[in-house]
Amino acid sequence: MIVTGSCFCGSIAYKIEGELRDGKSCHCQQCRKAFSSQASAYATVDPEQFSWTEGEQYLTSYESQKTSDGLLFCSKCGSTLCGTSAGEVSGVTLGCVNGNPDVSIGMHIFVGSKAAWEVMPDNVIQYEEGPPV
Repeated sequence: MIVTGSCFCGSIAYKIEGELRDGKSCHCQQCRKAFSSQASAYATVDPEQFSWTEGEQYLTSYESQKTSDGLLFCSKCGSTLCGTSAGEVSGVTLGCVNGNPDVSIGMHIFVGSKAAWEVMPDNVIQYEEGPPV
């Protein structure tokens, strides 16, 4: 399976030669700010299956001061494209994936710190903090 994705302005594109897995939506304050939304929606990828196909020169990054995790953005349109761990792409934001990949949001995490105005849907798997290890 090949999954592709791109930023809002189309300057950056990528492909994944494999499947997306472990779809999650995180409702913590950091994700709300990073994604300018009520939550993030992302899926895990194998770093060796991920490659940039266009516009890598337009990438800009943010790396956490506390961990080796970070985010990659388009410097032209601001789209958050993916997450990194130790400098490698570890997951992609589902909003930038093209088409309809075979992945679903399997859990909502950090709902204990969700925005007060957000209403969680019934019958979804929720964790007050992170998922069990």
